[in-house]
Amino acid sequence: MDRAVKRVLFLEDEPTIREVLTEYMLISGYQVTTANRGDKAVELIREQEFDMAVLDICVPGADGFEVLNFIRTNRKTMAVIMLTALEDEQTQVKAFNLYADDYVIKPVSPIILLKRMETILRRTGGGMEQDKEGGLILKPEAYCAFYQGEKLPLTLSEYLLLQTLYQNPDRVFTREQLIMSIFNEDYIGNDRIIDAHVKNLRKKLPVSCIKTVIGVGYQFDGGSCGRRNGDV
Repeated sequence: MDRAVKRVLFLEDEPTIREVLTEYMLISGYQVTTANRGDKAVELIREQEFDMAVLDICVPGADGFEVLNFIRTNRKTMAVIMLTALEDEQTQVKAFNLYADDYVIKPVSPIILLKRMETILRRTGGGMEQDKEGGLILKPEAYCAFYQGEKLPLTLSEYLLLQTLYQNPDRVFTREQLIMSIFNEDYIGNDRIIDAHVKNLRKKLPVSCIKTVIGVGYQFDGGSCGRRNGDV
């Protein structure tokens, strides 16, 4: 099959939504395989390769989160959009903690969904395979970081700290500034919490790219991490 054609797994148990959105995906040139149960989606992922999965959460069998977790464990290069009527913050945070690439709330315009799919596939190339020889890549929409295509096991606070430094490689941040970036005004305590986060972050990064600026704070060293122009 022509690899320019992107293969999409669409998990949705509501027939009308599944049929309408599938038709729009097909018209847009995607090759679509549908499932109405989470366990069926997992079976398909085991048997076939997909560039992207669009997953409802509340489905029979394994729910969308279980499918997402299976993908991130076994098909790390797949892009994933959660498409659901659940709009509470806790559910959205759970999805991003499991490294979903996007979270779209139903009802959604088919055109908007297609644009979200297009944007993510353009960014990932249908996965992370093309980044295996690259350096550090951050995916802000999923609150996760990759190094040479491998996902780094960062906590949310560690990710936010890394993102702040990463996006401003020429700037030296004080501990107070980093606290504001991570916690806004919600943190009350010693600013040395940043030192603990930096220590843990350094253990998880494969290369040394966070510099200590004595008497001031911390700075990102882009050259040692293989950061490429245009990475966000």
